[in-house]
Amino acid sequence: MLLPRYLLTAAIALAALASSSAAPWQPDLENGDYKNPIIYADYSDPDVVRVGDDYYMTASSFNCVPGLPILHSKDLVNWELVNYAIPRFPDSYFDTPQHGNGVWAPSFRYHDGMYYIYWGDPDRGIFRVQTEDPLGEWSAPILVKDAYGNIDACPLWDDDGRVYLVHAFANSRAGLGDVLQIQELTPEGDSVIRNRKVVFNGAHDHPTTEGPKFYKRNGYYYIFAPAGGVATGWQNVLRSKDIFGPYEIRTVLATGDTDINGPHQGAYIEQENGDSWFLHFQEVQPYGRIVHLLPVHWVDDWPVMGEDPDADGTGQPVASHAKPKSREAITPHAPAVGDEFDDGRLSLAWQWHANWRPHWYSLSDTEGSLSLRSQWIPKLPANLWNAPHLLLQKMPAPEFTASTKIDASELLPGEHSGLLVMGMDYALLSINRKSDGSYELALSTCHDARRQNQERVVAKQPIPTPHGFLRVDVEDGGICQFSFSNDGEQYAEIGEPFQAVEGRWIGAKVGLVAIKPSKTGAYGQADFDFFRIE
Repeated sequence: MLLPRYLLTAAIALAALASSSAAPWQPDLENGDYKNPIIYADYSDPDVVRVGDDYYMTASSFNCVPGLPILHSKDLVNWELVNYAIPRFPDSYFDTPQHGNGVWAPSFRYHDGMYYIYWGDPDRGIFRVQTEDPLGEWSAPILVKDAYGNIDACPLWDDDGRVYLVHAFANSRAGLGDVLQIQELTPEGDSVIRNRKVVFNGAHDHPTTEGPKFYKRNGYYYIFAPAGGVATGWQNVLRSKDIFGPYEIRTVLATGDTDINGPHQGAYIEQENGDSWFLHFQEVQPYGRIVHLLPVHWVDDWPVMGEDPDADGTGQPVASHAKPKSREAITPHAPAVGDEFDDGRLSLAWQWHANWRPHWYSLSDTEGSLSLRSQWIPKLPANLWNAPHLLLQKMPAPEFTASTKIDASELLPGEHSGLLVMGMDYALLSINRKSDGSYELALSTCHDARRQNQERVVAKQPIPTPHGFLRVDVEDGGICQFSFSNDGEQYAEIGEPFQAVEGRWIGAKVGLVAIKPSKTGAYGQADFDFFRIE
């Protein structure tokens, strides 16, 4: 799913043109200001690196594949999804969905001509990938530290050439979740040296200290680390003149008088002109962790984020602000959504729920269409929780419509395929081919799927042909109404509204699936002419 750089560059330009007016969420107000969030989609734990005039972002991808998304911007407001650092995991661990596991809180860094991303896998250790070109191919992941419960890793190259890593601990694995540790790495940054120290324990006043990011500025070592939990926490900054401390601590960002819950964990960025910014996430379920941008100013070598009406050093989020300065005029755009299936490759907006297999789909069987081949659900046929072959996109706005045109004539008896809203609860509107060869439209739901609950058909009706249009209208708050049309013009609602629910550490997603009832035997397919989000 990766492209050569010259094709990616063209794709970036096309994405900007295509999404400038049709994006479901647009943060650029086109008057010199922007509004928050700058990305209304689940780019959890964002981190950003600046090289010249270019900004690159990555985010947690957990079990989703491809993993480690790479986004690009020229102004920190308008972002494009341009690549993935992990197109497919090289080992079999991710061949089945690892809900809530995998890639946690990555850090994005640039040093001596090389881009690096470090992250912690809570069950396996700290990993790294690298490249000279973020739009090109990235190296395979290497294990920097074999450890259970080490998460949220961030490196720092010091002035003397030594390399250090700060990381947190997952309470669910390590039995502590409030501690930050600094570990020295080899000069290559690819393995650990036994020089390490716990530099912070927030158990009493700052529980769930995690997501640290490492910086050096004006002779101080800084660790930006959130605390208090995802939904209700705050942003702390630690500083010291010595890398191993002791560290002073200050809370620099909290909810304050706003309605932005848990503003914390993200990326500090300095522009070439010296202006400073902080990108952080906000958990808004079922959409996931959406991204905000705040101005930063410095007082006595402490950062103050957003606005500080009390002048006490603890800032609060801003709803809108003047855009960061950029050298060129930027056409408003947002990460691409949907897919017309016209250019011979899947849109970068798609992710599978585990390592994908080439035989799961084709873009050449039917010109201009996606052929999704029916797959068996391993381990647990009762519901889709353990299905790796779910082809899904992030929800991109509080309100939107997702629709697709389906031809299910090549499904085999017993198979079904259709439009899915996936999370710990899910709903699927599908065309089913019955054992006698006839077709029916069915809406199925499953509640608390990870508990192995059975999927239930809540509405069904016969249809004369296996062709039609499937649609889901998503209202603010994630209320989803499914509907069906024969002609793409007149839609009839199917079933009652469904409340979307987030996944395990990820937001609810929307997409496509094709399912066969048995592991062995032939498989059919469904063809999709487009997948549109409007």
